[in-house]
Amino acid sequence: MSTTMDQEQVTSKYRKYLMDMLRRAFSMFDSAKTGCIEREKVHTILNTMGQAFDDRELDRYLTEQDLEGTGKLDFDAFCKVAIHFLDEDDEALQKELKAAFRLYDKEGNGYIPISSLREILIALDDQLTPDQLNEMIAEIDTDDSGTVDFDEFMEMMTGD
Repeated sequence: MSTTMDQEQVTSKYRKYLMDMLRRAFSMFDSAKTGCIEREKVHTILNTMGQAFDDRELDRYLTEQDLEGTGKLDFDAFCKVAIHFLDEDDEALQKELKAAFRLYDKEGNGYIPISSLREILIALDDQLTPDQLNEMIAEIDTDDSGTVDFDEFMEMMTGD
């Protein structure tokens, strides 16, 4: 009985982790706080999360969820699309995030300067205002060092 309970707890914890990660990613791209994101941003989110996907397959799922043809998805619709492409292997996710981090850590110092993080966030969503950027950076740079180390980067990407 306790083994089943442990498995249920792990499954529950993973689902919460996954939903938190998706909520954080969605919120980062819902800069206007409308509760919706553009379909094109789903491509960017999945790429940022290191998820492989077939463009035609993704477009099919996006079309299924964008029933009104608005070109936008609410959080629930986004989750239904994203869940199909998420790799459930935490070790693989961490490996891919380390590879992404190294791309931004050009000097190999073990951190990303806030100036680089600002550029990354603007590239991900050019609609962010300076105040929104500052707020996001303050949340990400938890130790207020002016840099983002891998742990902070990991937390930003996974919500963990």
